[in-house]
Amino acid sequence: MNIAEIAQMIQSGQTTLGIELGSTQIKSVLITKDFKPIASGSFLWKNSLKDGVWTYSLKDVWQGIEKSYVQLAADVASKYHVKIEKIGAIGVSAMMHGYLAFDKNDQQLVPFRTWRNTITGDAAEALTKLFNFNIPLRWSIAHLYHAILKVEPHVKDVAYITTLAGYVHWQLSGQKNIGVGDASGMFPIDEKGQFDQKRIAQFDQLPKVKPYPWQLADILPTVLKAGQSAGELTAKGAKLLDPSGALQPGSVMAPPEGDAGTGMISTNSVRLRTGNISVGTSAFSMVVLDKPLKHVHRDIDIVTTPDGLPVAMVHINNCSSDINAWADIFKEFAARLGHNVKPDELYETLFLDATKSDPDAGGLVNYGYLSGEPITKTQEGRPLFVRTPNSHFTLANFMLAQLYSAFAPLKIGMDILTQEEGITTDVMIAQGGLFKTPVVGQQVLSNALNVPISVMTNASVGGPWGMAVLAQYVLSGAKESLADYLDVHVFPDSEIMTLSPEPASVAGYQKYIDRYQAALDVENHADVLKDPQNHAE
Repeated sequence: MNIAEIAQMIQSGQTTLGIELGSTQIKSVLITKDFKPIASGSFLWKNSLKDGVWTYSLKDVWQGIEKSYVQLAADVASKYHVKIEKIGAIGVSAMMHGYLAFDKNDQQLVPFRTWRNTITGDAAEALTKLFNFNIPLRWSIAHLYHAILKVEPHVKDVAYITTLAGYVHWQLSGQKNIGVGDASGMFPIDEKGQFDQKRIAQFDQLPKVKPYPWQLADILPTVLKAGQSAGELTAKGAKLLDPSGALQPGSVMAPPEGDAGTGMISTNSVRLRTGNISVGTSAFSMVVLDKPLKHVHRDIDIVTTPDGLPVAMVHINNCSSDINAWADIFKEFAARLGHNVKPDELYETLFLDATKSDPDAGGLVNYGYLSGEPITKTQEGRPLFVRTPNSHFTLANFMLAQLYSAFAPLKIGMDILTQEEGITTDVMIAQGGLFKTPVVGQQVLSNALNVPISVMTNASVGGPWGMAVLAQYVLSGAKESLADYLDVHVFPDSEIMTLSPEPASVAGYQKYIDRYQAALDVENHADVLKDPQNHAE
């Protein structure tokens, strides 16, 4: 399409908008009916550690959404010389899990407790035993029950709990809805794609829950599947997005989804036996199951696709943050020498140097834990680099150790699926910023998991685009299955590059992971170091 045709589509409202609140950026992407991105906006933000809880303020949520949208609108104006007044459909996605609680007057009761918190171990363990179903530390129900066990005073006033995506959707549409994929990070989902009523009854009968004036079903959002309408953008919602007042209400709202769901959409991984891996501040792998797991595993979450199919999820709290921290150090050093190195050049240089390394990273070991890591039973974040006097300490090995470390907890979790459960996939597609430098990160991940890894051309932009596609699916009337819709309409000509494991590097990574697991006691004892309050993030 040419500029005039795109401008006409924008003016007539034949576009869809995807907004995603990630851990480091809030992004907005506008697409046309042929799924091509035509404008985007973003806002950088970060979590903070307050009173032992990782959180984001709701003020920052709305500041970020507004600035991201305003930037997108300015992008439209500069490229196509028109204003955005109508949008066909809008979808919101965000970091899954966590805990947002509100009273009967819609007032927030406690600061948002994000997926990054590992304070809910007591509650998660008890609920896993009660349900015979894995309840991870970061799930909303674990946070609620933890607050109950701690007799937190706000619990008696709870009238509604939701996720971050569910909250933003509620404010934009007035509807307390949630997509089934995001809902599956709040509470177990049954075969009908709804919150499991049997387990809700079990929860309500717990001795410490019964005294409260609410029942669980009454404080949870309404669950919807992909393709269903989840309301319309209200006048209040339009003003929250666009303070200029140009945007009109009435856009169809898609069910809000989690970032895992949008990752599945943007990698076309919603069919049985497909899988994807999304890497960023945290990372997760998703495998759509064609059979139930034989056992309950504390490191394997059972969630769903946006249309309700069961998915085995391995989620790790820490992935690329430590790499970013070291890159900042190298950038600062380069600046001391008078070189202003651009981020893309910096990462490409460091990653390419890793290709000159020893297969086992020269005996170096790194733990990139900025927060606790449930898979390795690590309670608090303590980034740690370890070497012996005889390790081969080179820049190449250092960078490979960083990349190996980023995927190590994921490797530990995926081994449960592949080795203990015998789960296999037909395809495993990866996405995320680590793959912006071609080949290197993709090859390391393939070697780490010992499976072929594919990367699509949209590898680093997937989330908000995937949400915009889900919004377009609602507009289409959802006359075909989500998997067929993606295959036929969205990805008929997608470009994919696949890399297979390299035997020598697979063996080298196994040596690395053996050292990594052997030295975990060192990492887990590093919590004796206390964070200076004025430096905590």
